[in-house]
Amino acid sequence: MPRMNDTSRRRRFADAAREERPDLALLCLLVGMEADTGLDETGLDEAQIELDRLAGQLPFSPGGPEDWAAALARLLGERHDFRGGPADYRRLGSSLLHTVLRRRRGLPILLSVVWMEVARRAGAPVYGVALPGHFVVGFGDPYGSHVLADPFDGGRPLSSEDAATLVSGATGAPLSPSMLSPAGPLDIVLRILNNIRAWASARPERTDVRLWAVELSLLLPSHPAELRYERAQLLVERGDFMTGAKELEDYAEVVEPVQPDTAKTARHEARAARAMLN
Repeated sequence: MPRMNDTSRRRRFADAAREERPDLALLCLLVGMEADTGLDETGLDEAQIELDRLAGQLPFSPGGPEDWAAALARLLGERHDFRGGPADYRRLGSSLLHTVLRRRRGLPILLSVVWMEVARRAGAPVYGVALPGHFVVGFGDPYGSHVLADPFDGGRPLSSEDAATLVSGATGAPLSPSMLSPAGPLDIVLRILNNIRAWASARPERTDVRLWAVELSLLLPSHPAELRYERAQLLVERGDFMTGAKELEDYAEVVEPVQPDTAKTARHEARAARAMLN
């Protein structure tokens, strides 16, 4: 089956992000299509089928939140060996759902997506928890009786003290109740794209990856305005001086009322970009 072109792929991502109930797995797989030229519609279907297959291996309605967490840990963490390690932070594939499904390795947030999508298909009360620096999953009522599990560690149950330790280790700050609130699908996708941007930022030769991660982020209904600035700078860095300069000027006009110094810097960068054409 032929691969979608860039325009069709981006339109599909934007449309999926604007659905009343966004399909988290589909959005993650469409991110993967940006990175993997070999991923086509057949590959998308195969990934969804694999999630269905894994869900079919869970027991029917095993019980309460603890039972669901334990069942997922046995199936995904033990039987199928989904987990992560330090080396996974160095791989772009650790942020791509179809690759994580194949390798059984990934970043905490992608492993959590696998946990959530498999559990959801089986009828579990599951949700994502975007702890600072480490994504985990919750089972049960997020505002009542619930348990947390860490898919990066094979589904290890997390006590409140464990969660506080993870947060303290990442930020030095204490755990606050708001950190345990469920993360929505679009928030999860934006965080995945932020991880990809961070991966590419550490590799100056991969501005191509950083650019598409920024451009997908800009297609989400809600995103940081600073991403427009980053995209403009990337275009200039990649040699598209005219388009980058125009976007720097547009950004300056938008932020000038509240950030005049930032607007001044952006206009200076736009002039410098245009000078590269002379």
